[in-house]
Amino acid sequence: MLSIIINHYKSPEVLKLCLNYAIKNAPQESEFIVTDSETTDKSETMMRHDFPDVKFIPEPKNIGFAKSVNRGIKASSGEFILIINADVIISNSSAVPTMIEYMKKNPDVGMLGPRLLNINGEHQDSCFRFYSPKTIFARRTPFGKTRWGKKELDRFLMRDSAINAPIPTDWLMGSAMLVSKSALKNVGLISEDYFMYMEDVDWARNFWRKNYKVVYFPNVFLYHYHFQSSRKRGAILDILTNKYARIHLVSAIKYFRKFGIKTPKYGV
Repeated sequence: MLSIIINHYKSPEVLKLCLNYAIKNAPQESEFIVTDSETTDKSETMMRHDFPDVKFIPEPKNIGFAKSVNRGIKASSGEFILIINADVIISNSSAVPTMIEYMKKNPDVGMLGPRLLNINGEHQDSCFRFYSPKTIFARRTPFGKTRWGKKELDRFLMRDSAINAPIPTDWLMGSAMLVSKSALKNVGLISEDYFMYMEDVDWARNFWRKNYKVVYFPNVFLYHYHFQSSRKRGAILDILTNKYARIHLVSAIKYFRKFGIKTPKYGV
């Protein structure tokens, strides 16, 4: 069985669209779980009325990505677990079965990420190398426009790798990832040290440490309406004016305190 966990926060219209496509295009006998932070009356009414067969896990407060997804994992019963944000659309009925088949044939792969596309069909970066402090500096300050900053961003974004076929990657964007329950028994749940951001980096690192590969799988694609809430004005102004940018920075500090500043060499 496949368990599909949909992480949702205060956008019921988007959630409804996501669920309609997921139910339409998921394999038969899939179970659907919605983990809902800061649940509104509108969301709860919609779930009870329109999707009574979906496991609905409400939460009165915004508990963050890691806690929300972990609650869904604990409630799941599938051999494989597809974790998606509510702004992700499962585009066709072959996408998820193709991903599952790949993981069955490659049991050393513990986490698999599809190609993500913007709603207009443009490619979206979703596989990365591990952060270094220089990466944060390049993304948040004018350093990123220098020759050295551009080189660091090219490393981080894997611009030197061909990504038109399945390829090991350090980590995957948490918006859409397929994991196996057998791997989770060894790797464990997502670290709840982070409220938002860096938890997907941390989790992927733990998969590698337990000898499971993290693989980017561009053979299939899902649509993702990606709103970069941590990037608005750009450069250092983000830190001063954007609370999500500040959360990102705090999470990065926690990550480097936990793992150190050296980027490990795993499968990439």
